[in-house]
Amino acid sequence: MRNMHTAKVARRPPVVAGRDLDIAEVALSSGVAASALRFYERKGLIASVGRRGLRRTFDPRVLERLALVALGRAAGFTLDEMAGMFTPEGRPRIDRARLATRAQELDVTIRKLGALRDGLRHAAVCPAPSHMECPTFRRLLALAAARGGRPATSRKASASRVTQRLRRKEGRRGRHA
Repeated sequence: MRNMHTAKVARRPPVVAGRDLDIAEVALSSGVAASALRFYERKGLIASVGRRGLRRTFDPRVLERLALVALGRAAGFTLDEMAGMFTPEGRPRIDRARLATRAQELDVTIRKLGALRDGLRHAAVCPAPSHMECPTFRRLLALAAARGGRPATSRKASASRVTQRLRRKEGRRGRHA
């Protein structure tokens, strides 16, 4: 008799070399929902190689590509930025300068988050009768007000994002002028 307290564990199907995977197998193996896989395909991040009945099929190498997409998302790249990091044949073409720039942006974010963490730790043990009387807490409030309430990890404030947005606007004006 089966123990009622044992949890069902989803088993990932073994990837068989040379055999295409249907969308359900890719979803199960990668942990990416089928709807997200279809979205990634529309964005040009992955490509199906055919169909098995009504299901899309993918080359098994799509799992490595999805791992690259997951890494890029974790690093803060947009899906459009990541789509530009692949050749039309699907091989990675990663701009090292772009990686270095993103690493610098992450360094800035880490410094900001570290300062925020330290300020919150201080506020938690501050002997001031009120947080509003604590100079450290007041500095945290001033920083939050300067950012307009955006979280310290917001990329909207980064100079490179603002520059990219301005370039796109200028490009659209040039085409429609």
